[in-house]
Amino acid sequence: MISIYQLKPRFQALLRPIAQACAVAGITANSVTIAAMLISLALGAALALYGGRREVFLLLPLWMFLRMAFNAIDGMLAREFGQKSALGAYLNELSDVVSDAALYLPFVAVAPFGWSSIGAVVFLSAVSEMAGALGPMVGGERRYDGPMGKSDRAFVFGSLGVATGLSPALPDWLFWLMPLSAGAIVLNIINRIRGGIASAMSASRMKKNDPDHGHLC
Repeated sequence: MISIYQLKPRFQALLRPIAQACAVAGITANSVTIAAMLISLALGAALALYGGRREVFLLLPLWMFLRMAFNAIDGMLAREFGQKSALGAYLNELSDVVSDAALYLPFVAVAPFGWSSIGAVVFLSAVSEMAGALGPMVGGERRYDGPMGKSDRAFVFGSLGVATGLSPALPDWLFWLMPLSAGAIVLNIINRIRGGIASAMSASRMKKNDPDHGHLC
């Protein structure tokens, strides 16, 4: 399934020198993760409090892009610079769900949206991330299947931030964007569950076919 997430390797390649500089400077993956979450919470609060000044929403697309950079850098610090940890795994998953909710919920006050449509997207986004994170629990891999994964949602809400910031009112037909997004996330959840089960079954078959499996070296 096509997703903006597929561009991640190229994005990481561009950011690798920054990640290396962070490692040299003693900046940890966990600190980058926490910083991204705190900035997301602060921006979400600013949008909720000052959303009447619609130009504030223009900060959202900028932060959505920077947040993806933060997420890529903390992942590289963890994998490529020996900073993986159990705490980091928890922070990585939980901070994304918290940050998404903080950045999406301010649109509740933006017509033509409301609590039902935005709330559904927030809820399903959390379920989507849980479905992806459960892959290793069943013996598979962490799943990032689309459509409407984290990167895709960042693009949608970032674009809405631009539209909200530049126009006095959004057209009524945009109401349907949230139900369509929710439907895409449901498909995302199904794909992640199927992918997780398939990868678990594949890993199980590989273990059974490995002649050295179960033998002492």
